[in-house]
Amino acid sequence: MALDKDIVVLVGGVGGAKLAVGLAQIVPARQLTFVVNTGDDFWHLGLRICPDLDTIMYTLAGLVNPDLGWGLKGDSVVALETLNKFYGVDTWFRLGDKDLATHLHRSRLLRCGHSLTEATRRMSRSLGVDAALLPMSDDEMPTKIETVEFGELGFQEYFVKYRWQPVLKSIRHAGCESSSITSQVRSALRGADIVLIAPSNPWLSVAPILAVKGMRDTLTSLDVPIVAVTPLIGGAAVKGPAAKIMSELGQEVTAANIAKYYTEIINGFVNDTRNEPLGHSDLRTIQLNTLMKTEDDKRSLAQATLNWIESWGA
Repeated sequence: MALDKDIVVLVGGVGGAKLAVGLAQIVPARQLTFVVNTGDDFWHLGLRICPDLDTIMYTLAGLVNPDLGWGLKGDSVVALETLNKFYGVDTWFRLGDKDLATHLHRSRLLRCGHSLTEATRRMSRSLGVDAALLPMSDDEMPTKIETVEFGELGFQEYFVKYRWQPVLKSIRHAGCESSSITSQVRSALRGADIVLIAPSNPWLSVAPILAVKGMRDTLTSLDVPIVAVTPLIGGAAVKGPAAKIMSELGQEVTAANIAKYYTEIINGFVNDTRNEPLGHSDLRTIQLNTLMKTEDDKRSLAQATLNWIESWGA
């Protein structure tokens, strides 16, 4: 069951959070580290918003809104509605009242001089999350989306304000040249027995992590299983714009192209049973049911993936 293995997961978004909670059910927390995308982060209403960190944190804490897959369950938006009604503040980015407490606390910690890594550690521990949650970097590295209709947009403008409908031309990771991998992330990767890339959007959630200076070099130096899980099922993304982005970048929407995108990093790939096999490839591959609708689905995919990786040494 790979319970004696130290596992690091590169993750972001709702799909990644589903695998995260599946792993948390079968792997001791002390052996789990999640390296989380922060390319989605931005300053909004004077607060530092970290959507992927919060989604993973809320999910592992059992607090996430089950209908949305993000935000806090049972939340309201009274504060935001008041900002709009009384002061005319544009509230296109919806922040729940309970969720605001997270952003207020994080922003206070950052302004007091704590790193994002330390702030995340304190906050996740307060919510009872024992697995390690590490931002991909302590440096700000906002994802920028070049679109046909509006030129360059901040990630949240593209993803939330315009609901990822503008046609994408290119993506850049602002500040990546001056960014650095943290000592915590480097140590976790160097001590890992297994590295997983969650079924997160490769271009929006995983690419920012790989763009952090020192991340690719650290990953390619490892001599351990590094396995990506497909975010595509039957030629479509379960949720979000992965397939749309592939098409707009001129790529055929296939799991094989996802594997090709990661080719310099990974040595294993979990494909879905509804996808075409990869065909000729030097990668170790397996086809599993990667659609995670229930808690059992999440646990089953996590367990089957780890069992398969364990079999490599047989």
